[in-house]
Parts: sequence; C-alpha cells; structure tokens
Amino acid sequence: MDEQIKQIAERLRGLRDVLELTSEDIARECDVSAEEYRLAESGEYDISVSMLQRIARRYGVALDALMFGEEPKMSTYFLTRAGKGTSIERTKAYKYQSLAAGFINRNADPFIVTVEPKPDSEPIHYNSHNGQEFNLVLEGRMMVSIDGKELILNEGDSLYFNSKLPHGMKALDGKTVRFLAIIM
Repeated sequence: MDEQIKQIAERLRGLRDVLELTSEDIARECDVSAEEYRLAESGEYDISVSMLQRIARRYGVALDALMFGEEPKMSTYFLTRAGKGTSIERTKAYKYQSLAAGFINRNADPFIVTVEPKPDSEPIHYNSHNGQEFNLVLEGRMMVSIDGKELILNEGDSLYFNSKLPHGMKALDGKTVRFLAIIM
C-alpha cells in the first residue's frame, strides 16, 4: 500500500506543478484543509478517494489518472472481467477495485471495496465527500456509520446516502466484507 500511496502523491504534485498552483490554492479550491493536502502530497497519508475525486473534478482530470496513473480511453463501453478491475489499497482501512477505470467522462465511480476485520478497539476510518453514494453488500456483514447513526448491512442489503455526511464502514463477525460502492 505505501508504494501506491506514494505514487498517488507524486501524481498530485505533478498535477499541481503543471497547473502552476500552490498547495494552498488546491486545498482552498477543493475544500480540504491545507494541512490535509500537504500530507496527501507527502505520500505518508491515507488519501481518501473523496479528496482525489474532488481534485479530479475541479481540474478536469480523470480520477483514474490520479489513482492509477492511467487515462481512460473508452467512450462507448468498458468491460471489467471478474477480479480484473484496477486495484489499489488507498488506505489501510479499505481496498478499492475500480470497475470502470477505462471509461472516459464517467458520471459515477463504481468500485468493489474490501474491508478486512479489525479489532473492536480500532477506530472506524471516516470520510465525507460531495455527492451521494450507493453501497451493496456482496459478501459478509458490515456496520456503516453515517453521521453517528449505526446501520448493520447483511449480504444483499443496500444503502444509498448523502456522502457529505461523515461515514465509515467496519467488517463484522471477524470476516472480510466486500461491497459494491458507487460514488456519484
């Protein structure tokens, strides 16, 4: 994971350099704290997909370019075979597998997200981002906390929510959870 985070940080620095902006400019324009953005560029920080999505949308670059270093090229359709989506562990909390990495100008970002079980004493990793999110549990059980409200989702359950609210997920029963997440 650390190497992937460092590569994303390098792409963020490259984008900022090309745009001739300061880290404070990007932080202000993308509604993140200057400290959080500086940490993201350092490569020593778990960068949220939501932050990358805000930056990508603000500056008209593909989310895939920031996350995976690849520009999408398809505009008619993009097929992702089972288990073959571009994958990244963008934080210690979650592993993301992109399901539409090659489709240009997407309106939504679909991922298969894997959450490994953690000790009960470990805090949930929260984030928030503009837009909405849809989650469908494919395997396992998880607790989703949205703005302090805890919901239990079982296999086959789905949840649609305002992703501006702080939210986080936790695997239950000591087992790995896999779910479809669509970020809009």
